[in-house]
Amino acid sequence: MSLYAIGDLHFSTAVNKPMDIFGKNWIGHEEKIINSWKESVREEDTVLVLGDTSWGINLGEAKEDLDIISNLPGRKILIKGNHDYWWTTVTSLNKMYENMHFLQTNFYEYEDYAICGGRGWICPNDVKFDEDDEKIYIREENRIRLSIQAARKKGYSKIIVITHYPPTNDKLEESLFTKLFEEYNIEKVIYGHLHGKESFKMGLKGERNGVEYILASCDYTDFNLIKVQD
Repeated sequence: MSLYAIGDLHFSTAVNKPMDIFGKNWIGHEEKIINSWKESVREEDTVLVLGDTSWGINLGEAKEDLDIISNLPGRKILIKGNHDYWWTTVTSLNKMYENMHFLQTNFYEYEDYAICGGRGWICPNDVKFDEDDEKIYIREENRIRLSIQAARKKGYSKIIVITHYPPTNDKLEESLFTKLFEEYNIEKVIYGHLHGKESFKMGLKGERNGVEYILASCDYTDFNLIKVQD
């Protein structure tokens, strides 16, 4: 069983939200992702979906996109992105599909790993960071902490964390998130959110203080799923 990841699908079946305004590489991006998915993923594999999944404003609009994802191969684990306005509660979402699992303060098993995580948020010293962001930043760190602690209580020592937002600001400075990942000896942190070549430079990548950071927003991966584990 292999583990794959991709972020920022930005599917928009029920709404008119073309992504090619962000560049020609986005033309036909949904078809590119679906083709990569079908070519790579088997039914026994797991795919981590890193937020900004659907442009649907509510669950009724988003369901067409979620149905498409559900019908693709593999088990899926999803987290919330900043544009996932349709996201309701994990309890209600987890009743919708047998092969799609929604993550927030809980965790899921993948072989001998626990998959933990949450949305995350922008970090201090970001140009847009204000008092309201500070409150959300602290809350989101706590939510990810609860997810990790739930896995630890069940005896998991090997943990992969998924978030939507990068774990640092654009200066790659230490944050509550990076401190948390180091505190719990997290093996990998996989995230999305960043789009465009200039933004890609602002994402922490590679190993730092024993934690491997992986950027998997779909335009960074050229709309291909990336394999995280064999």
